[in-house]
Order: sequence, then C-alpha cells, then structure tokens
Amino acid sequence: MPSQSQTDLLKKVRQIDIVSRKVVDEMLGGEYKSVFKGRGMEFDEVREYQPGDEIRTIDWNVTARTGKPFVKRFIEEREQALFFLVDMSASGTFGSGAKTKNEVAAELCGLLAFSAIKNNDKVGLIIFTDAVELYVPPGKGQIHVLHLIREILSFEPRHTGTDLACALDYLAKMVKKKCVTFLLSDFQDRGYEKALKLAALHYDLIAITISDPRELNLPNAGLVELADAETGERILVDTASATARKKIQTAARARQLELKDLLIRNNIDQIDVRSDRDYMGQLIRFFRTRERRQTL
Repeated sequence: MPSQSQTDLLKKVRQIDIVSRKVVDEMLGGEYKSVFKGRGMEFDEVREYQPGDEIRTIDWNVTARTGKPFVKRFIEEREQALFFLVDMSASGTFGSGAKTKNEVAAELCGLLAFSAIKNNDKVGLIIFTDAVELYVPPGKGQIHVLHLIREILSFEPRHTGTDLACALDYLAKMVKKKCVTFLLSDFQDRGYEKALKLAALHYDLIAITISDPRELNLPNAGLVELADAETGERILVDTASATARKKIQTAARARQLELKDLLIRNNIDQIDVRSDRDYMGQLIRFFRTRERRQTL
C-alpha cells in the first residue's frame, strides 16, 4: 500500500498531467510549433518540374541526364530536442502561498514537455543545485514526460546551494547539437555570467525566472529571524521598520533589474513567473512575442 507521501505525489503528477494536456490541446500546442520550428530543412525527393516551382530548386544533374526539368523537394526537419535545466537548490522549497517555487517549476516543465512531445520533439532533464544531481536523456512520449515530472516533484537534493555555471557547463558537455533549453531558477547565484553567455551562443536558451512575493515585500510582522535556505546564514530583521522593509525591497528589485539586463545583453528570452500568480498569460505572451519577432 502506498504511503501518504507517495499518494500525494501521484496526485500532483496526475493533476499536472490532466491540466497540461488540456492546456496544450487548447492553447499552447500550435504556439509551440510555430515558435520552435526544428533545426532546418532536409532533402526528401526529386520530382518532375511543375508550373509554379521555384527555378532555384531545379536539380540540374538529373535534368541533364533525363532531358526533362526536375526539382529537389525539401521538408522541414521537425524533430529536435528540448532540455530543462531545473534549479532544485534549497531556496526553491520556499513558497508563501499554495505552491513552492519547485512545484511551479514542475508544472511549467509539464506544460512545455507535453507541447514538445505533441510536436514529436524529444525532452531531456538536468536537475542541479551547486552540482549536477540528475541527468535524464531526451525521450519521447507521455510516459517519459510523466517520469520527468515525477522526478522533479519527488527529488531530494543532496546539496543546498546554487551553481548555474556548473549546470550550463554540464549541458555543453552532454549536448553537442543546438537545442531549445529552458533554464528554470530563482537565479540566486553569482559568477555565472560567462557560462550563460556561452550557452546562449550554442543553444536556444530561455530563462524562466521564478520568484515568490515574500522575497520582494516583507509584511509588518515585528522582529523576524530570516534564514538563507542555501547557506544557513541567519539575520534578525525588524519588519516593523518601514526603512528596513524598504531596504530589503530595494535590494531585491536591484537584483531583478541586474538579471534582466544580463539576459537582454545576451539575447536570452525571459519568462518572469511568480509562485502566487497564474503563469499562463506569461507563457502565451512569450510565444506570441517570439513568433512576431521571427516574422519580421
């Protein structure tokens, strides 16, 4: 008989499964295909020229041999790989509302993974903290996607810190071909700028930044001891002081703007998500903005 924790896990996986497939069928499936179009074009066949065919597609060798004009036909090389790099450091276990940041990450991966397999793409997973802790090679199908979601929801990291550079370096070692890569993190790290820039040059990198409202705005709750989940450092803060609350808010906003600027400078798309808000609007806006940009 499964334990309560196992029952809860299966329930969460099932919920993500049902919601994700419904959303993909109704909203995201076409958006995904129009934005992530595959790696290029591959040769399909040679056929006799028909009125309206482009002259540049004529196969002159076959035409010379047969005495009739023939053209080369190409089809889109649709299949590609999509990777999730998921930050499972201790700060991801925080959530002041109904969901933790890690749970939001699992839901987002579910939505995007089901969009990918609906379009016959493969999906892989890298879970990291201050070390790479899990690698799941790209695969297809619903069972594979549910396995990835289960891994994210049930994962118990051995480390607490964050090392984005380590995760991006590992991706470079394991994945040589260009692929779509979603990096899901609260980006509470330093010194990863070079690795991020290199990854953006080699992959179609999209940053999904996940935050919680309490990281930006502290309530007036008197003296509160705040603990850094990743380092264990503790500080006593007088949240009754408007000055103290403002100082924390200003520092948090500055970090957000610094990250936004870094992503813009490296041509990395950002999907900014909060754990207390519905993220579907953000996802759809991302897809539509990107699609418009590709048609320009």
